[in-house]
Amino acid sequence: MKNFRLFSAAVLLACLWANSSIAASLPKGVIELSPPAPARPLKLANMDGQVTDLKDYAGRWVMVHFWAGWCGPCRRELPTLDRMAAQLVPNTIQLVMVNAAEKEDDVFIFLGGAAPNLDTLMDRDGVVTNAWQPRGLPSTFFIDPGGRVRYVALGGREWDTAPYMDFIRSLSSR
Repeated sequence: MKNFRLFSAAVLLACLWANSSIAASLPKGVIELSPPAPARPLKLANMDGQVTDLKDYAGRWVMVHFWAGWCGPCRRELPTLDRMAAQLVPNTIQLVMVNAAEKEDDVFIFLGGAAPNLDTLMDRDGVVTNAWQPRGLPSTFFIDPGGRVRYVALGGREWDTAPYMDFIRSLSSR
């Protein structure tokens, strides 16, 4: 009986250690969904009318990022996304930015100053944003190659810092 208790305690400690090491490998604020959820449809045009469909990125990791120019954390975060995108090796991950129902002129002016190298899809009527139901802005969803939401980050992040860059680079091995 004593050996069984020791064995049970050892298994429990090993499980707790394994779970904490998995959680520790995620940067602050990134949450793993268990089980992963199917990604909602996403098909929108950018300001030039070029349509992007999430289905076009099947087989790749995709970072879907919902934002708005009136959102303070979004305003602080967008320059870090711009720098992050510049540091990534092509085809590491596809960044898909979705502006939540703002006027095109406002978005154009804001992006020109805050993140001039980024493009954004325009959710003009808010239907896609409503379907994805982000819990506030900014919200980021990491879609795995099978089309499932695997990770979520709510609120602003410094995406160009080492913990987030390492996480994004590591996705191809997950």
